[in-house]
Amino acid sequence: MLDLQAVDTTIAQLQHRRANLPEHAQLAKLAADRSAASEALVEAETKVSDLELAQRQSETDLEPVRQRRIRNQQRIDDGSVGDPKALAGLVEEIQHLDRRIGDLEDAELEVMEQLETAVATRDQRAAASAELEQKAAEVIARRDQQVTGIDGELSDQSTRRDAVAADIPAQLLASYDKLRAGHGGVGAAELRNRRCTGCQLEVNAADLRDFAAAADDEVLRCEECGRILVRTVNSGL
Repeated sequence: MLDLQAVDTTIAQLQHRRANLPEHAQLAKLAADRSAASEALVEAETKVSDLELAQRQSETDLEPVRQRRIRNQQRIDDGSVGDPKALAGLVEEIQHLDRRIGDLEDAELEVMEQLETAVATRDQRAAASAELEQKAAEVIARRDQQVTGIDGELSDQSTRRDAVAADIPAQLLASYDKLRAGHGGVGAAELRNRRCTGCQLEVNAADLRDFAAAADDEVLRCEECGRILVRTVNSGL
């Protein structure tokens, strides 16, 4: 029984180690960081997209004004407008168009400056996001390597458990498994120096006399914790 308990303890330790690898916590933290970085990147990309659209709209707004200005200037230059009043009106309109073009170009320049800043921010956030993805990939690789190693050990221990359990009567094995499930993974404990190593309580003298007189194949139980007690040369009987 102690051999089986030792194997089960090793299996429990391996399972605990597998579930509590530092990489799990690192990946949880990285997942939050990656999510935040992804949201920030999407926000930056959206801003760049909006500003690119605004820049194109600025060009769209400017083009007809420039073309009208060119046409008016050509009419003045080719002398096709003979009426002085009409000519003065064209000159005045050109001045108005020049102011309008200036305002639109200033607005476009402001958009271009904002776009330049937005692109720089987007690129920085993209680099930060890529760095986090690389970190996550490295941590995942380390985790998977350790998990593979632990799974290999678990497989070996499982095989060993099957071999050890095969020599234990089915009823005793079932009782042991039930006890183990309800007692923190320990269903069988050594009686060592008159003490149950499961609950660490000393066995009273009367029980010790009964244990000493019991047949070798009799299943003993700790009166305090209920675990199966296994006698050894160190039991103090």
